[in-house]
Formats: sequence, C-alpha cells, structure tokens
Amino acid sequence: TAIGALTTKAIEGYAAQEQLVGGVETLFKTSSDTVVGYANDAYKTAGMSANEYMETVTSFSASLLASMNNDTAAAAEKANVAITDMSDNANKMGTDISLIQNAYNGFAKQNYTMLDNLKLGYGGTQEEMQRLDDASKLSGIKYDISSYSDVVDAIHVVQTEMGITGTTAKEASTTIEGSVSSMSSAWDNWVAGMADSEANFSQLTSNLVDSIVTVVGN
Repeated sequence: TAIGALTTKAIEGYAAQEQLVGGVETLFKTSSDTVVGYANDAYKTAGMSANEYMETVTSFSASLLASMNNDTAAAAEKANVAITDMSDNANKMGTDISLIQNAYNGFAKQNYTMLDNLKLGYGGTQEEMQRLDDASKLSGIKYDISSYSDVVDAIHVVQTEMGITGTTAKEASTTIEGSVSSMSSAWDNWVAGMADSEANFSQLTSNLVDSIVTVVGN
C-alpha cells in the first residue's frame, strides 16, 4: 500500500512538473534553464518545492516580462528575487504565503488593494503604493509603480531595510520549523524525481539527506 501510494505521488508530481516546465519554457525561452535551476534550489532558498516555485513564477511572469521588454535573462533573476521576497515576508511576518502571492499577482494587474498583506506599513491603495517612494530614498533609484519590475525592486529595497530579506534561507539552516519546511520541499522534489528518467536523482537524494541532517542538528 505504501509503495502504491508513493508511486502515485511520484507520477502526479512528475506529471505536474512536465506541465510547469513547459510553461516556464514558453515564458522564459532560452533562459528557462535558469528558472528551473532556481526552482531546484527553492527548497532551501524559498521553502518551496520545485513545482511550487514554477507554479508561482508562471503566475506573474508575463507581466514581469512585459515590464522588462521581454528580457528573459533579466526577468529570470527578477522573478527569483520576487519569490524569495514573498517567502521571506511570510516567514518574518507570519502571513500565509498565499495571501502574499495574491498581492504580487494583483500588482501585476496594477491592483494594489492587497498591498497591506505584506505588513510593510502601507495600506491597500494606489496612493499607498506611491509611498514606495520610500524605497527611492533608500536606493537613490526612481521607481515607477506602473512597471511591475519596479514594484518588485521597490518592495525588495524596503524589505531589505526592514531586515526581512534572507530570513527563509537563514531559518532553513538554523531553526526547526524552517528546516522541516525545507526538508518537506526536498522530499517533494525527490518523490517527483522518482518518476523522471532524466532527473539527477543522486543530487535530489543528496539534497534530501542534507536537509534531514539539518533538521536533526536543529
């Protein structure tokens, strides 16, 4: 029964992965490998499985690419900043990450009503989003809130100033809750890899074992 359940989960995980990789390839074209690479490391940087990372990135990347003149290489890097910022905010502020993801998806449509989900001291209005000029004072760069790329940059600057940036990766290595979350994501990656004949299974196994060792240590 256990083997049957594991096999089913492996097939489901790999089937979802095939679709998600296809979406990433459609959006990021020659830079898709960069995104997939970040997805594979997301278990320790964002507390997400590779599938969760790719599902999140495809939800807003069309708007991100449009705001960056379809520069797929730059957008791949910016998307990774956005996703790690989402995770860092959820970990630091204790907010359900789905609420933060919804906020970022709203920003992609120039809908700022969920800005207060980030708990950065800004209300959920366009006028409050304009107050992200605070980020300009910190970085010396002028941000345009009509550009999704600029919104991502501005939030990153504010979160860095508030000491939020990097908390997910730190918790994954130093706290019980963070390391268990990382281990769970590494497990999901390992299970999906069981059904993928082209997966680097030794690397997936190494990631899982390392994450377990970290949990035991914490």
